[in-house]
Amino acid sequence: MKYALILPDGCADEPVVELEGKTPLEVARIPHMNSIVADGRVGMVRTVPKGFTPGSDVATMSVIGYDPIKYYTGRAPLEAAAKNINIDPDMLVFRCNLVTIVDGQMEDFSAGHISQPEAEKLIAELQQALGDQRIKFHAGVGYRHLVTIKDAAGMKLDCTPPHDIPGQEISGYLPVGKGSDLIKSLMSRSQEILESHEVNQIRQDLGENPATSIWLWGQGGKPKLPSFHDCYGIHGSAITAVDLIRGISLSIGWKLIEVEGATGYIDTNYQGKGEAAVAALDDVDMIAVHVEAPDEAGHDGNAEAKVKSLEQIDEHIVGPLLEKLRSFHNWRVLCLPDHPTPIAKKTHTADPVPFCMAGTGIVPDDTSIFTEEHGRESDMHIDPGHELMEFFLKSGGQGS
Repeated sequence: MKYALILPDGCADEPVVELEGKTPLEVARIPHMNSIVADGRVGMVRTVPKGFTPGSDVATMSVIGYDPIKYYTGRAPLEAAAKNINIDPDMLVFRCNLVTIVDGQMEDFSAGHISQPEAEKLIAELQQALGDQRIKFHAGVGYRHLVTIKDAAGMKLDCTPPHDIPGQEISGYLPVGKGSDLIKSLMSRSQEILESHEVNQIRQDLGENPATSIWLWGQGGKPKLPSFHDCYGIHGSAITAVDLIRGISLSIGWKLIEVEGATGYIDTNYQGKGEAAVAALDDVDMIAVHVEAPDEAGHDGNAEAKVKSLEQIDEHIVGPLLEKLRSFHNWRVLCLPDHPTPIAKKTHTADPVPFCMAGTGIVPDDTSIFTEEHGRESDMHIDPGHELMEFFLKSGGQGS
């Protein structure tokens, strides 16, 4: 059996005013996703357990079959795994966004999607100014970076993701709890360093959002995830441009496939990802393809970009993968977002998401369109979400 998992991150939505009350999934031209539904079935799955923040970390763990209640230790440690950063028992890892704060408000959680060369210069400067034997800055991708802090086992913090507070006063969302004074101090001191940096001076001259501050969140200790093969008897590979998904993949024993031009943004190399996924199926049992673009469009409140990204995913990834899968005697495909990122809210929600699957042994339903509404109307609602993977790999019959 050959398996494909396609993750259009954050593509689920709510009715959008700019789209005449329809969702991006309802408006986008996605014939290949619809063909999965027509040949197979559609359903809904709750990927974020009650009590958890609806982040891609928790939701993706559910999607790939790992119960967050049992395995989740924080977002940043998963990203650290992608960077091969050693996490000691007394250490906490924080996600470190480069952000734009204007007049005390979160103007831009990505600092204008700052470029890699610019970001690396800023992180290097922050390490020189704020780093020491205890605190270390690690360059990531674009605006997404990491900070490790030793002797931090006693910290008990509540930190808010910056993408959850667009346009809001940051004063009500600063870190709180034991150890928060250190974290708030690092964030405050970073502003003094970044303000006069050449990179930001140039960005301002060009009319681009400068990186005015770091924002620390997503902290946690070292995760312990059993291998996917041990859990499900299947070897897998993953294609993604995002360190979080890279880290999760490496932590469960999936191999990473690099694609030139994969950016983790709406300008990513969709065609390259599709071609790499098709080629990988000759060698692995399962290929997982993650595309961040719909999520980024949701955070930007850009309905047109979200629709376009879905169409690009359908044309360059879903279509070619379906054609390749159908050349095998036994195959299955599963397509779903990790969580919704509604255009109107510009942040994640914990609502259930639609999924579609087809292939050998999958009992079809009578639906032929992949939308949130068709998922809600289906007879298959899976909760908890981590049970979906077992169903996809081992069963495929009628759900409840």
